Amino acid sequence: MRILIVEDESSISGFLKEGLEEEGFAVDLADNGRKGLELAMDFVNEYDIILLDWMLPGVSGIEICRSVRKVNQQVPIIFLTAKDTIDDTVFGLENGANDYLKKPFAFEELLARIRVLMRRTTGEQSVFKIRDIKMDLAVYEVTKGGKEIILTQKEFALLEFLLRNKGKVCRRTRIMEKVWDVHFDKDTGVIDVFINGLRKKLDDEDSESLIQTIRGVGYRINEDE
Repeated sequence: MRILIVEDESSISGFLKEGLEEEGFAVDLADNGRKGLELAMDFVNEYDIILLDWMLPGVSGIEICRSVRKVNQQVPIIFLTAKDTIDDTVFGLENGANDYLKKPFAFEELLARIRVLMRRTTGEQSVFKIRDIKMDLAVYEVTKGGKEIILTQKEFALLEFLLRNKGKVCRRTRIMEKVWDVHFDKDTGVIDVFINGLRKKLDDEDSESLIQTIRGVGYRINEDE
């Protein structure tokens, strides 16, 4: 899952980036309005949510929000701002925001609001099951046959992406964009390393691998038969 943060206070953006990456999100940062607008418009259909400061140098958060809404009505937008009057809140919501969080705020509250908005707009699942494997995003846990499997952060994010797209071929470039937050073509060999790691932890010796290789294209987790 991919998030854009447009925030000119580096202490806030850095804190949010670190926290959200720990939760398995890929995060892009913009420290001014012009860069934020450029990223938002270039990749608007790639972002799962946008966190947007109201007062930004160059282009305001309101202007960015309006521009995004002209091309994408679905991507959730949360304003992060020191403005706190009722008029400000109403103005932000009327101009396309889905939610409004006043600074300072607790990271856990922001994370909860992100989860709520994603469930509303994408029907986000919090639990995935296939074979005897269960992934529970709420408690950040993967189990196999009821026993916990310890995954690295990237292994967890990669497995989540494949399960969200179960039955579909996940192209290597798409995986790099969504899991590694890389937006240009480069060596995707790192994916193979993590796929092999997942297979060692999740596969049974006497059964077909959970993750199918689509040679020259990418990977797929098939639907349960």
